[in-house]
Amino acid sequence: MPTAPQNTDELYQALQENQRRPYGRTRTVTAEELVDAAERFEEPLALVRTLLELQEAYAYGSEPRKSPVVFARLLTLFDEQPDVFDERLRHLLFWRFKWVAGALRALPEIPLASLRQWLKEMKDRYEKAGLGLQPYYGQVYQLASHTGEDTAVAYELWAGRTRTAFSDCEACEICERALYHLAAGDDERALRAWEPVLAGQESCQEEPARSLSYALLPLLRTGDTDRARELHLVGYRGCRRNASMAGEVGRHLEFCALTGNEARGLELLAESRNLFDEVDSPLDLFDFLTGVDVLLRRVESLGHGELPASGYAGRSWTVSGLGAEVRGRADDLAARFDARNGTTALTDRRKARLDRAPLLDGLELTLRTRTLDEVDPAAPVAAPTTRKSADLPEELPALILRARELDEEGHPDAQLCWARLRKLVAARGYTHPDDPAVGPFVRLRADLLDDEAGRAGNKDDFAEAADLYEEAAGLYEDAGAPGDAALSRASAALATAEIPQNGNGNGDGDGDDDARDKGAAALTAAHAAMVRLHEETPGLVPYQEARLLRLRATALGLRLQASVSDEHVAAAAAEVELLHAFAERHDIDGQASGAALLRAGTHAISGDLATAVTELDALLIRLKEHGPAWHLPRTLGLRGRINLGRQDAQAAYADLAEGVRLAGEWTTMAADNGRLHSDLAQACMHLGRADEALRHLTRSAEMDLRRGSRTDAFCTYSNAAQLSLDLGRIEDCIALLDSLLTDPGVAAGELDDRLVAQLRLTRARALHAGEDLKAATAEFVALAAESAGWEDDPGSHAMIAAETAVLLGESGEFGRAHEVMDQAVAAHARAPRYEQLSNALRELARLQAEQEGSDGLVAALAHLAGAGRIAEEARGAAFEAEGRSLDTALAYEHGRVHAYAGEYETALAALEKALGLIGEPDADQDRAGEWAECTRLAGAVEGIYLERTAPALIRIDAAVSRLNALGHTEKAEPLAALAAGLRDEA
Repeated sequence: MPTAPQNTDELYQALQENQRRPYGRTRTVTAEELVDAAERFEEPLALVRTLLELQEAYAYGSEPRKSPVVFARLLTLFDEQPDVFDERLRHLLFWRFKWVAGALRALPEIPLASLRQWLKEMKDRYEKAGLGLQPYYGQVYQLASHTGEDTAVAYELWAGRTRTAFSDCEACEICERALYHLAAGDDERALRAWEPVLAGQESCQEEPARSLSYALLPLLRTGDTDRARELHLVGYRGCRRNASMAGEVGRHLEFCALTGNEARGLELLAESRNLFDEVDSPLDLFDFLTGVDVLLRRVESLGHGELPASGYAGRSWTVSGLGAEVRGRADDLAARFDARNGTTALTDRRKARLDRAPLLDGLELTLRTRTLDEVDPAAPVAAPTTRKSADLPEELPALILRARELDEEGHPDAQLCWARLRKLVAARGYTHPDDPAVGPFVRLRADLLDDEAGRAGNKDDFAEAADLYEEAAGLYEDAGAPGDAALSRASAALATAEIPQNGNGNGDGDGDDDARDKGAAALTAAHAAMVRLHEETPGLVPYQEARLLRLRATALGLRLQASVSDEHVAAAAAEVELLHAFAERHDIDGQASGAALLRAGTHAISGDLATAVTELDALLIRLKEHGPAWHLPRTLGLRGRINLGRQDAQAAYADLAEGVRLAGEWTTMAADNGRLHSDLAQACMHLGRADEALRHLTRSAEMDLRRGSRTDAFCTYSNAAQLSLDLGRIEDCIALLDSLLTDPGVAAGELDDRLVAQLRLTRARALHAGEDLKAATAEFVALAAESAGWEDDPGSHAMIAAETAVLLGESGEFGRAHEVMDQAVAAHARAPRYEQLSNALRELARLQAEQEGSDGLVAALAHLAGAGRIAEEARGAAFEAEGRSLDTALAYEHGRVHAYAGEYETALAALEKALGLIGEPDADQDRAGEWAECTRLAGAVEGIYLERTAPALIRIDAAVSRLNALGHTEKAEPLAALAAGLRDEA
């Protein structure tokens, strides 16, 4: 606390504020300070209330050792001053006998006799107070279940009794009954018992998160994998990082280990690292560590024991090292509990969990499913198994010659050769072959650098690529290979020209044009340098000359693409024809088909899509008959993109799907495959196949990650997250974003901060859609504060702050909401966001009027006045809203706000105005819907609140007839229902 309360009013206010905090160390420490403050006031009621808050903080903060001590003080106060306890406080006191029983059960140092003595104390107190004993027998059963003795008898004594006001909530009792059936091996009966909790019909502080964690494996064993996946996502989010639910987290880790999701398990373990040190309950810690042990044993059994793992603070851990540590601690806890209980129950349960075999080889839990090989940098690269991969020679000289041969052809398997050679060369004791055909070591070093430069270029790291190409060129010259040196220098020139250009930096709107002009100039210079190299390099062999011509054509093609200027079309086309003629003359099939692809691309960029498709049709026939086969995916991809441009989504889908299939047959075409999946996702969206589009987006992102393009991957994942949210797959969206935001690269600042902010914004919206208002509001508040510093983008801050204000309003924090909305309006003045600000101001007005009634009317009308000013500004700027007209929406909201405040005449007048602005309905669905809703509210105000039933019915009946006549029968249904209700009341 900043300052100690000076009187009981301040104490109670601080108590309320603390109760709004999440459970954890901050809330617990503050509760302890409030108890100290209450003792100074010598006010028994204040002490009782603060002690109750402290016990709750200990109970849900996983500190069971301290909870009984606090309760003992409360019990003494009750015995000495029972009049201090009103009915509510007395209820809390007797309810918490169960808390103490649970706390003592969780401590192996508490003797079994002491546990039973406490239960006897509880029974005696309940009988003396005239309370039913079902809660007592519930605790007797839980102790029996814990020790593994006389469980069936204890269960019947509890389950057969009638519930009382002091019984555990329905959700908790359902869980206990289900666990009893589960322990008996009856998965189906357990799941039937659990159904009200799993379906969300019963819940409490601990439920459904506790039940969900236990139900996962029974669901798998009974074949309901889809529901198990769904409940894992929901359930883990409900217990993540929560020290009082460490056991639940452990069961989610176990679930990952048994479903082929070991990589996700390690990711969740890293997110849960705090639990190793924050969980003070030995029983909860035992459950958590056993789940961790299951996961780590599974990872180690798959050969990944040296992977890094997140564990106890103070040192770095591997999977094997942490596994040994966890194993020892969990075994010790089991032994201590069993020694206290005089049974082997906990050791037996632990062994049963550790002995479970995986239930599934692979269950796709999230949109970002990864294997251990993908997260292990030391994992060996899997050998190629696709039917079109070339057989690689074992002998070193043959491997070098094969790599160069494939490279000359442009064959994708050249990359496999270079990868193997790079590993061999880096090995200690490498000896270069003394073979004239292979050439000196310096030439092989140049080859490897040239390949590395190409891979850097594929990741859009053009500056790195240019440097590597230049270094390779120097080595080629040292090796006496001037033709290869020329190719590397030409590639360096192109890579340098592809480095993104900055605009003029004036922020005047001309920056993009300036950057485009600079880019075109750089490509022109690169082309000129290539022409000089071509002319000045002696002894070029045909494949080298063809490759130089290809680089020249690529430079001019990129210039045309960047400038989209007709003046560059002819030069680009001419360069392509030079390449094509040369390749045909020298029978270089790969370059000939490459030229045909460039020609089609030139037609497409210049706007001649029909000719481009004709060219590609012919090229595909040639490739299928004569090859090279590895050009098929790229050619199909280009035709698919052009068909998308021609609005032929079905044809685009067919091309792109076939391109994805063919590219998948080549182990080294990840870059092409990623682009194909991305384009196929777009085609799926045009065809209304959103779920399929989502799969292709995530595949595209995975491909980008594999080729090292993290920014592209995270941008694509961001699109996938937004699409999953649009589809209502909220838990999928949140799980994907949680995975991305906990990625080590994000924490290390390797990603653009605005991209990270976009991911966080989408996650906040998903949390809101998932009805986690508290978490969503916290994230929005943080984003609003962060975006306030975006001097170059006030428009984004305006939108984020406006959304934040609305969420604060939903939480009832209107003071803070008004402050944040003021920030949004100020940012809007610099970068107008008319529709977003108007929507937010109207919604904030509605929320305040709805929650506060007439007391909130003045503030609500102030927000509507702000929305009115924005509507005026929008009219002055000739702004057209994408949704409802800002003026009609404002008039409607005036009606709704006044209705909430009880000002019904004013409300009806505002709604009449809104109807006049909307005008009569017609065939347009949106307009008809807006008119129908406005009419419905006007009818409700008039007929229900103003009690003018007859005119209200005339209005509503006429509206129903009008809408039905126009074919808007669904829009008429709410109006018809309102009319029927009014007639029933008349």
